[in-house]
Amino acid sequence: VQLQAFGGGLMQAGGSLRLSCVVSGSTFSISAMGWYRQAPGKQRELVAVITSDGSARYADSVKGRFTISRDNAKNTVYLQMNNLKPEDTGVYYCMRALLGQIYWGQGTLVTVSS
Repeated sequence: VQLQAFGGGLMQAGGSLRLSCVVSGSTFSISAMGWYRQAPGKQRELVAVITSDGSARYADSVKGRFTISRDNAKNTVYLQMNNLKPEDTGVYYCMRALLGQIYWGQGTLVTVSS
């Protein structure tokens, strides 16, 4: 299983970015998917998760600004990030959960300047 995340970059506060994560394999549609982030000097934290049936859950810090979605036909999960804040800076990791197994992508860096 491979997860490739991309779409990070440098953005000014108030801007938007969309992250994508492409997952290899044939069981994407029954997997729960998520995005986590790790800011410098901090622990990795949950940003958003989406279940196989499309139910989404968000960290309080991103509610109303970020949207997680999935396209099972493309084996891809997205994270639309709007109204970015400097505290959103970090490495964003894609996560896949299936039958108790957790898989991580390589991470993509998001930097938000004030």
